[in-house]
Amino acid sequence: MNAEFMMALEEIEKEKGVSKESILETIDAALVSAYKKNFGSSQNVRIDINRETGEVKVFSQRLVSEDVYDNFLEISLEDARAEYGPNYEYGDVIEIEVTPKDFGRIAAQNAKQVVVQRIRESEREVIFEEFSNRESEIAIGTIARMTKGGVYVSLGKTEGLIGLSEQIPNEHYELGQRIKAYIMEVKKTTKGPQILLSRSHPGFVKRLFELEVPEIYDGVVLIKSISREAGSRTKIAVHSMDENVDSVGACVGHKGDRVSRIVEAINGEKIDIIKYNDDPKEYIASALSPSKVVSVEIDEEEKSAKVVVPDYQLSLAIGKEGQNARLAAKLTGWKIDIKSESQSQE
Repeated sequence: MNAEFMMALEEIEKEKGVSKESILETIDAALVSAYKKNFGSSQNVRIDINRETGEVKVFSQRLVSEDVYDNFLEISLEDARAEYGPNYEYGDVIEIEVTPKDFGRIAAQNAKQVVVQRIRESEREVIFEEFSNRESEIAIGTIARMTKGGVYVSLGKTEGLIGLSEQIPNEHYELGQRIKAYIMEVKKTTKGPQILLSRSHPGFVKRLFELEVPEIYDGVVLIKSISREAGSRTKIAVHSMDENVDSVGACVGHKGDRVSRIVEAINGEKIDIIKYNDDPKEYIASALSPSKVVSVEIDEEEKSAKVVVPDYQLSLAIGKEGQNARLAAKLTGWKIDIKSESQSQE
């Protein structure tokens, strides 16, 4: 190591934000290990790195002790005074330079490895901080590779993974395809940050509405609830804070342009936009859209509702394989029992 190396550390500190002192401390520890490994020493040693010139020296350390059990680590007071001077007392540490001839080369190799590792760790930390602060937001990237475990999306300096369970069913992906996904979770791992993405999460649709509908972004229209079965249907309940703004109309957009862009982004999935209502009867009736509702009876204690629909709309209210009723229940938080008029009369 030399003065140029020390200057390089200062540049790294400026550019990468990695402390010069923290790198030198790590190099110290690495060189202690390297010395013991290469020179078979069981001594206690201290590494001294000159902060100006980069010169490296190794010092062995022996404790002045009353009872000497290990001559490599300890020395008696009598021997200490005889060999090194009369001023030593019990508990003092004697240091002797033991720098091997070839140690400069070993030091340079280890220092380089440490610097590369610390820069890598620093970059990983920056990426982790950036994406952990963006959890629950939308990321835009390009598909880099596809494996049995999922789809890897290039996000610039790192990749995110859309796992199999987080993909929209029957969605087709191509290499290089530009794609949006929801940042579900960011984990720290030994290989660096792992960014878990989702296209099936209800939060993905919520964020798309925030991007497409200025009234939602500005807080004039609130998304009160959302329920989703990815690849098939989403129900979203919205409420306007301004009586002059139609919450559903704002989400649909002029000639349906806003909602159509969201539908396109989620591979053609159907979206029911429902006006939120504080009255649970009205809210439940709206949630069962597109079906018409004749009546709603609610049980506050059980938080359950009995809904009557026209005979010809029973299958529409329940939906294919019960989907419409299931999504309405998730949206409102109420258990919903649906009957036709004739069933109700019986």
